Amino acid sequence: MGVVKAGVLGGTFDPVHNGHIAMARESRERLNLNYVVFVPAGNPWLKSDVPVTPAEHRLDMVKLAVGPYPYFQVSRIEIDRSGPSYTVDTIRELKSQSDVEIEIFFILGWDSLNQLPRWHKASDLVKTCQLVAIPRPGSNPPDFTALEKEISGISRSVILLDTPQIDISATDIRERSARGLPLTGLVSEAVEKYIREKGLYREGRGSLK
Repeated sequence: MGVVKAGVLGGTFDPVHNGHIAMARESRERLNLNYVVFVPAGNPWLKSDVPVTPAEHRLDMVKLAVGPYPYFQVSRIEIDRSGPSYTVDTIRELKSQSDVEIEIFFILGWDSLNQLPRWHKASDLVKTCQLVAIPRPGSNPPDFTALEKEISGISRSVILLDTPQIDISATDIRERSARGLPLTGLVSEAVEKYIREKGLYREGRGSLK
């Protein structure tokens, strides 16, 4: 068996929405990935100053969202790890756990790529995987001149995609849910049902700001 090409899509997923699914599908199809792993953050250190819905709820919603797609997987690797969730540690651990040789393509948005110098051991991260950067409406294209000054060699580690451009915000979803508004077209029916049944994102609950 040759090298397996695996996509990895990490995030808080509070909640997982149709934009996340579109990012994973586009990356898989464009790059001919064998599968894509969704990795919900356990303790997202870049969001340590905001409330986040308990990890098990976020994990359950991701499982519901990816259920219809046989080429999507879910890992609780960051939820089970103590301490902050660092992407570079996750990539290394996923590689070490695999019984075959895998090449990892880490999927992120243009906005996150521009913030990469803030990430933990960003220089090590770009040496362990390929980055797949996807646009979001209103986000600026990556400034590789500035990024190279902070992370040498990053230009050779990034694959820029121009689609999909889906304007869906988890913050907006939480706010709509708090007001009792429908989430049609924003999250899957199964995820919307879960949010309602568990009472997530009601005023004063969950990660609503």
